Amino acid sequence: MTKADVVAKISEKTGVEKKETMAIVEAFMSVVKNAMYEGKNVYLRGFGTLYIKRRARKPGRIISRNTTIMIPAHNIPAFKPAKSFGNKLKKSVPVTE
Repeated sequence: MTKADVVAKISEKTGVEKKETMAIVEAFMSVVKNAMYEGKNVYLRGFGTLYIKRRARKPGRIISRNTTIMIPAHNIPAFKPAKSFGNKLKKSVPVTE
């Protein structure tokens, strides 16, 4: 599902024009990103938590040159679904192998 699909679904459900809905979605994403840039987690009750996960310094390899490098410690965005969301997903989406 793309951002355009999300905007279309929200617009359809709320009756708000797609142009306005796109502005709202863009504003929401901007608020979330800016909060995370400031080191804050974002808690969306019933949906989940967007949080900053720290990756430790670790060795890596450049296979083409056959050399070892050290990858510095860094932060990445992560998502943990709310318990109710995760449970419903487990029940409603079949596991494919």
